[in-house]
Amino acid sequence: MTGAKLDILPDPQSVAARAAEWIAGQIASTSDVFRIALSGGSTPRLLYRALASPEYRERIEWRRVELFWGDERFVPHSDKRSNYRMVRETLLAYAPVLIDHVHPIPTEGNPEDAAQRYDATLKSVYGADVLAPSRALFDLVLLGLGEDGHTASLFPGSAVLNERTHWVAAVENRAEPRITLTYPAIRSSSAVAFLVVGEEKAEIVRRVQAGDRSLPAARVRSEGEIVWFLDKAAASRLPLHDTV
Repeated sequence: MTGAKLDILPDPQSVAARAAEWIAGQIASTSDVFRIALSGGSTPRLLYRALASPEYRERIEWRRVELFWGDERFVPHSDKRSNYRMVRETLLAYAPVLIDHVHPIPTEGNPEDAAQRYDATLKSVYGADVLAPSRALFDLVLLGLGEDGHTASLFPGSAVLNERTHWVAAVENRAEPRITLTYPAIRSSSAVAFLVVGEEKAEIVRRVQAGDRSLPAARVRSEGEIVWFLDKAAASRLPLHDTV
């Protein structure tokens, strides 16, 4: 993955703090509605708590922030596994985001129908059925990285990796069905930010940065910039990581 920027911090708390500062700056750089596709997982939890702190509740114009989700487990929003629930408890309970600016992925009915409904929501917000390279769907897409190289719910070997028409797809060939943004929707972004921490992620980070296209995360592109926020443990197998 060439061209990505690396920001390597001492520990997970520092990663969350740096990412929060960067996101606040991104939001402040425009006066328009700022659309973010959120990630689930333990690392973003620290970030959302940082953004929910009094400092960022004051600094960020939350009325301009519009929230979407990059992926979701097909469980009720009240379920402890729900990405929406995690964001609600860590961020939405504190930050004054307008209720009509919060767009969780639906998890009623069946996964395929829910994916189609979310696809329609994104197209309604975007105002077109076809993505234009000159106009991003999202200002920012937040992503994590699994130890198998997956990101969002784009898993190795999944048929969803080849989806080029739909912006949202169901991932049903797993024990736990999920709904995910597809590569075209992620690419239609002004910025993509990966948050990755922990020594157990070091080897997969190295392979992604080396461009191993067998790993879904290595195939992520953006019409804008891609930034990786890493702690030293996750970056420990990168060449010259201590000088970046």
